[in-house]
Amino acid sequence: MRKTRKEALETRERLLDAAEHVFCERGVARTSLAALASAAGVTRGAVYWHFKDKAGVFHAMCDRATSPFATMIEQAGATAAADPLATLRGLCISGLQRLATDVRTQTVFAIIFHKCERVDELAGHASGHERDLTECTARLEGIVRQAADAGQLGANADATMATRALNAFMTGVMHEWLLHPRAYDLAAAAPALVDVFLAGLRAQPPRRERRCTPRVRPKTRIV
Repeated sequence: MRKTRKEALETRERLLDAAEHVFCERGVARTSLAALASAAGVTRGAVYWHFKDKAGVFHAMCDRATSPFATMIEQAGATAAADPLATLRGLCISGLQRLATDVRTQTVFAIIFHKCERVDELAGHASGHERDLTECTARLEGIVRQAADAGQLGANADATMATRALNAFMTGVMHEWLLHPRAYDLAAAAPALVDVFLAGLRAQPPRRERRCTPRVRPKTRIV
């Protein structure tokens, strides 16, 4: 039984490895389960034994590469109270350096950014991805809020908007670098890139809108 279970796990990993290669080469929409099975050296039946459909393969492939990022954010949130901005800095640098040095992470993010067409068969994955993204964003916002509460972003800082800016910055750097990975050494440049963003955030953080009390015209006394 142990040997069978081990073999099943090995087959599943081989299928996910094949998915990374074939999805990257052909795109998700243009890849069939038969092509995945052929690339993994297994039958279509073996694919269906492990996954319900192609969307299930895609979801598992993404989870395998992105779960370390979710774990990093969760662990950072638990230890951020002492110096939230320093925690945020380390988290962002680690994320960019992981992308720069881990081939699997590069491949899967390249597929997500550039080879994943919005089609009906991936609708379930898209909604699941949105839930995961919302959860990670909430954890990030918790760290940013701690920084605001600690006075590291000045008074009246809008933690929600600051988190959106951080997400846009990180996504933009990752997206752009994956298009031109030889343009510069992302692992070496990561600290400087993150410091530029955080310097701007500290100097001019987004502010919560002040609620203005509407001026009410005094009633005119009729004589």
